[in-house]
Amino acid sequence: QVQLVESGGGLVQTGDSLRLSCAASGRTFSPYAMGWFRQAPGKEREFVAAIRWSGGSTSYADSVKGRFTISRDNAKNTVYLQMNSLKPEDTAVYYCAAQSRTIWTLNLIHNYDYWGQGTQVTVSS
Repeated sequence: QVQLVESGGGLVQTGDSLRLSCAASGRTFSPYAMGWFRQAPGKEREFVAAIRWSGGSTSYADSVKGRFTISRDNAKNTVYLQMNSLKPEDTAVYYCAAQSRTIWTLNLIHNYDYWGQGTQVTVSS
């Protein structure tokens, strides 16, 4: 069983930065990829960014390209999401997820097997 715990959310102003962390624990943690998703009130959960655990290649939603950076520390089983130039439309609950199967596509929610509990990010205007 894999457990994912997010941290780092909070209330910030437009243009500020935040770094989210997701610590993974489990008997043998070796995902194919880790991702970040978000869900704003009244909206569906959407893909934000993902990183392949081996190799470190990344994928981003168009809405965050150039502002957000995903990275990982394999030794700590931790994935990060550095969020810069935050906008009010980035306000959402951010979820960390792990994809165990080797599936090239990284932006599909149903490909992820494990999810964290979420951390709230609120960006005020």
